[in-house]
Amino acid sequence: MRLVKFTHACVRLDDGDRRLLVDPGEWAETEAFDGVTDILVTHEHDDHVDLERIVELAASRPLRLHGPESVRSIADKAGIGDTVTVVTAGDVFEVAGFTVTAVGGRHAEIYDGLPGCPNLGYVVDGVYHPGDSYFVPDVPVHTLLVPAAAPWGRHREAIEMTRAIAPARAFPIHDRALSTDVGYGNFDAWMGMKGGTDYTRIPLGQSVTL
Repeated sequence: MRLVKFTHACVRLDDGDRRLLVDPGEWAETEAFDGVTDILVTHEHDDHVDLERIVELAASRPLRLHGPESVRSIADKAGIGDTVTVVTAGDVFEVAGFTVTAVGGRHAEIYDGLPGCPNLGYVVDGVYHPGDSYFVPDVPVHTLLVPAAAPWGRHREAIEMTRAIAPARAFPIHDRALSTDVGYGNFDAWMGMKGGTDYTRIPLGQSVTL
């Protein structure tokens, strides 16, 4: 089985003619969808599911999505709700020839209970994609995909989750925010919304008068 890493949280599992895509968000490469008919979606955020692109692809080929009820809700609005199979924590099911166990249930908190949306992690034949959470599943995991950077993220929690799961190996995902443009914008938005002060970024090389 091959694990193919695409931008941010998107990965694909390939094994012979079996292909399963997980969390193809707005930054995922187009080739991530090559040969794919089934997609696992952890939650409804744009960096985990690029619904506009999926709608375009679904017009010309069969695509099946699997995710929490909130994913079907946004798919309904886009006119492709019938492509979504609703999954809940504890479900064990077969997709594209892989055995999948859905775990967890809630998105990690950023601040003040936000974003407060559902989030499912998926253990696929021993490979664990947690989505936006640090949930530790009670099923065997040999390969952990550990979130590296997010407004809800902490290195401490990433390390503690990895130690608690004790996989044979771990690879980083959810790492697009480590780039300057996205990381700055994400942090600035949350500080502006929740910081409780006049928050402004000083551009490099420029100054402010105090």
